[in-house]
Amino acid sequence: MKLNVPPDLEALVQRRLATGAFAEDVIRRALETLDAEENWTGEERRALDEKIDRALQQVADGRVYGPDEARRKLAGLKEAHLAKSS
Repeated sequence: MKLNVPPDLEALVQRRLATGAFAEDVIRRALETLDAEENWTGEERRALDEKIDRALQQVADGRVYGPDEARRKLAGLKEAHLAKSS
C-alpha cells in the first residue's frame, strides 16, 4: 500500500520511526486510538466532560496543589489501594 500524506503528518510519522518504532506499529496504534475514540459512548463522553468541568472548577476556586503534593497524594492512594487488595 502506498500512502500520500501531507508534510506535517509525514514529520510525525518520521519522528515516531526515529524512536525505533516500526511503521506498522505506528499506523496500528493510530488507528486503534481513533477507533477507540470513535466508539466512546455518550455516557463515557459525559463522564469525561464532568471530570474536566470539576477540575476546571477546582482550579478556578484555587483548590490546586503542586507536583510534590500530588505525588504524595497519589502515593497515599496507591498504598490504600494495595492494602485493600491484599
